[in-house]
Amino acid sequence: MAENTKTEANPADFIEPLYINGLSGRMLYMPAKNSNKRQILVLYGHHATLERWWGLVQNFQDLGSVTMPDLPGFGGMDSFYKIGKDASLDNYADYMAAFIKMRYKRRKVTIIGISWGFLIATRMLQRYPELVSRVEFLVSASGFMRYDDFIFTKRRYKTYLLATRVAAIPPMPFIFRYVALNGPILRRAYARTNNAKHKFAQAGGKEEFDRMMDMEIMLWQKNDVRTWFRTTTEMLTADNCKSLINLPVWHVYTKNDHFFDNDIVEQHMRVVFSDFHPAQIKLKAHTVSVLADKKEAATLIPQALKSAIRKLNKS
Repeated sequence: MAENTKTEANPADFIEPLYINGLSGRMLYMPAKNSNKRQILVLYGHHATLERWWGLVQNFQDLGSVTMPDLPGFGGMDSFYKIGKDASLDNYADYMAAFIKMRYKRRKVTIIGISWGFLIATRMLQRYPELVSRVEFLVSASGFMRYDDFIFTKRRYKTYLLATRVAAIPPMPFIFRYVALNGPILRRAYARTNNAKHKFAQAGGKEEFDRMMDMEIMLWQKNDVRTWFRTTTEMLTADNCKSLINLPVWHVYTKNDHFFDNDIVEQHMRVVFSDFHPAQIKLKAHTVSVLADKKEAATLIPQALKSAIRKLNKS
């Protein structure tokens, strides 16, 4: 019997170097399966790498060519601190604006922002209104707008805010990285923390639990610790409701989001964007598992959203 030589696509086959504004990182580019000329830009969220969101990229390839760049300080990319800049939301917005101008020239683009990635996309469009007309379609995948979208109690919110501000001050990031984020400590304690409980509750058994833990350890150790704490502070203090954006937004969300109040997020999005299209999905936590393959990641692209994008292709 002939051996089956068919192999599954590997993210490494689509990753290339990225050099921009003095920073070195990586970019994943997956061309469309057909003659579709749509350009899709995916901005991943906090605590991420290109590989973590590979399953989602494979789904969007059905709708166009997909590009997903690293964010400074994430995925192994140089941090803003290397070039003497702060890891502020404004600097991330400037970075994405520069990337879009470099990558797409005058072409139009569909933007998919995942959580923190959507916060960056929104701030970018507010700081660079000339780019609004270049955006064909805007999607929030578990995104948010303001610090008060979080559902934390006041006490927990203040604790997180103080802790992230202090932990971002050198040499605290270095100490945290090599004490709290070493493998044995994470394996022993991480799954018991308040926010991680929701992630590991999705594990289907010990084998999957161990695979999730391996991925979480990789993510924690791959991303720049100072950047992680500084950007967490930015999320806890962000306010993207100060200026309007003349674009409709599709918001993909789950009622089981353990970070955000969906009703408040909707209110804030309706204030800023010209129209709002909610798309509820079934998830047990804020977003899909860190192990999500193409099938599981497809949950983030409900049929209504797919149809809307395809309809725009035909218009």
